[in-house]
Amino acid sequence: MIVQIIKLKTSLPKEDLLEKARKRAPQFEAISGLLQKYYVKLEDGRYGGVYIWDSEESLAAFRSSELASTIAEAYQLTEAPQIEIMDVLFELRK
Repeated sequence: MIVQIIKLKTSLPKEDLLEKARKRAPQFEAISGLLQKYYVKLEDGRYGGVYIWDSEESLAAFRSSELASTIAEAYQLTEAPQIEIMDVLFELRK
């Protein structure tokens, strides 16, 4: 299992960002291998997504997808997103 955290800075007001995220949610729900996605707000005012992937292959497929390529434009990013990727060693709960 892979955890991917994306932190982004946007020019959109919170309400507009949430509206776009909700409209795009079905596209993310349809991604094979995406087990869960959490939409988050960081303490410093940035927003982000925490993605839980079933494998590196699923993450790689997403990263090369058209949907992934539209994130910057859809959310009107003001700088490149910060991306972290981690391997899950074990789960506390199943």
